[in-house]
Amino acid sequence: MRAYFAPVNRATGTPTLFDAAQNGRFALDVPPAPWIDLGWCENFRRSNNGAKNGIVALRTGAPSFTATQVRTEFEAAVQIEFTCWGKLQMALTCGSQQMNLLASNGSAPVAVPVQPGSTASSLLIGAAAPQFSVGDLVVVDLDYTGQTGYLGSGISGAYLLNSAEVNGDVNYIRRISLNVGRIASIQNGTLALESSLLAGDPVAGMQVSRLAGFVDREGSSFFQEWSALFVHEGEQGDRVIYHYPRLQTMQSAAETMETIAAPLERIKLAGAFRALPVIDSSDGERALCFRSYLPA
Repeated sequence: MRAYFAPVNRATGTPTLFDAAQNGRFALDVPPAPWIDLGWCENFRRSNNGAKNGIVALRTGAPSFTATQVRTEFEAAVQIEFTCWGKLQMALTCGSQQMNLLASNGSAPVAVPVQPGSTASSLLIGAAAPQFSVGDLVVVDLDYTGQTGYLGSGISGAYLLNSAEVNGDVNYIRRISLNVGRIASIQNGTLALESSLLAGDPVAGMQVSRLAGFVDREGSSFFQEWSALFVHEGEQGDRVIYHYPRLQTMQSAAETMETIAAPLERIKLAGAFRALPVIDSSDGERALCFRSYLPA
């Protein structure tokens, strides 16, 4: 099973939709924009509201008989285990804000302005380039200047009610941003990234900081939300696609252990997600998941 991510606009509740008729046969290693490959996952399990799926009989008469059926509850969930660790996999499964560990020069994190002409995969920083090395993880985002609401460029990484909660930390948005990348090469004051930044080309005011890693925590009140694709390809070339327009995590950070060959073990990220409804514009019906089957 292969998993793919796309952002949900948290301010408007607008998900990323997928048209299986137009794009269902995409190459697994090259998903259509804006979908992002999360790698292989295992133990994919779908569930609904128990055996009855919220469907009950509407009875009438004496003695009573089933006249029709009605849906009284509307719920779906999905569980998966990611076989690889990364920024997005951790963010989606941790159940709260997933933060960046900003590297420092011994006292405070260093942020370098991104110069005009930079792109999503090429950051112009001029004379500051020697502060970075090939292989470094970096985050690119704005300074915090008192903003509230959903924060983070491209994908919302946190929700802030009051600026006082972060004590005026100018680096706060870069701490929670998902706009991260890894340096592939450095030449003539330019950082070339291995892949494009999720937020696209940098805008005026963005700065780049080097990362030591990532951290999440048990608790918090923020829920990540994402649009998801899960693709299962059959041996004969057929394909099953599960499209969840809106998923939110429904558990805190969890892992599973798998013994490869004792004493070697693999730690997998375990995620459990609740589907939220969308309105299907084709007929006005509410839906939680779209399952498509493409025959060979």
